[in-house]
Amino acid sequence: MASPPSPRLLCALLGDRLAALSARPLLRTAAPGRGHRRVTCQATRTLSSLVDALFNRRSRDDSLESNPRRLRPGKVSPRLTVPSHIQRPPYVNSRQRPQMNDGPEIHDEKGIECMRASGKLAAQVLKFAGTLVNPGITTDEIDKAVHQMIIDNGAYPSPLGYCGFPKSVCTSVNECICHGIPDSRPLEDGDIINIDVTVYLNGYHGDTSATFLCGDVDDEAKKLVQVTKESLDKAISICAPGVEINRIGRTIQDHADKFKYGVVQQFVGHGVGKVFHAEPAVLHFREQ
Repeated sequence: MASPPSPRLLCALLGDRLAALSARPLLRTAAPGRGHRRVTCQATRTLSSLVDALFNRRSRDDSLESNPRRLRPGKVSPRLTVPSHIQRPPYVNSRQRPQMNDGPEIHDEKGIECMRASGKLAAQVLKFAGTLVNPGITTDEIDKAVHQMIIDNGAYPSPLGYCGFPKSVCTSVNECICHGIPDSRPLEDGDIINIDVTVYLNGYHGDTSATFLCGDVDDEAKKLVQVTKESLDKAISICAPGVEINRIGRTIQDHADKFKYGVVQQFVGHGVGKVFHAEPAVLHFREQ
């Protein structure tokens, strides 16, 4: 049996969820086929299953008692407010669970310009958030700073209220793969943290993330971050009109395999635009 994944995991993003690599090989099952693709796409539509996978499933080996250095959740503060004049996404305060759209969004020139504006703001917010990463700061403090910058620019923080998510940014520390909820835990020297920023501006979402090093990080974690970023860059480089989407996953896994890293298969990439999580679903591992 293969070794369990390292406690250090991260996500590198193309749109949202592109390459999640672990520092040890993950246990691999049979090669995924078309049925697997349907199951994976369905997982993106049923957010409750993702919440369950992230927060409720814990084996005995993963318990805090067996590994005292594992990430421990802190206290989650009350959700922040957004001025009433700022446009909300349709899912905010809705009782209906948001779904992916039925097909890829095709944007006109105005839509593309709106996407550029929201993407630019998201990138600026992410860059600012990265400057805050230092030992001693809490992810809750990062969330408050991100929230303020987003609303100061007339945008809405997309994660806030999405399927009940209580915060304005996702902060995933060490072994938390993605969608981490900011809380009272201070960052520690040697942590790695993925910050996932999405803004809703003029009716369009801009979505981006990056992983940052906190203080003096060991070589193993630095290499993991570097290889994941390389996987992201290689996948971006092959994107062009007419390129089959499954080449993205092959490109990522080919690079990860060189370093004997596993690729997390429980999450997928996605389109973005008027819809937060839009088609197409993008697998970031090799389909065979």
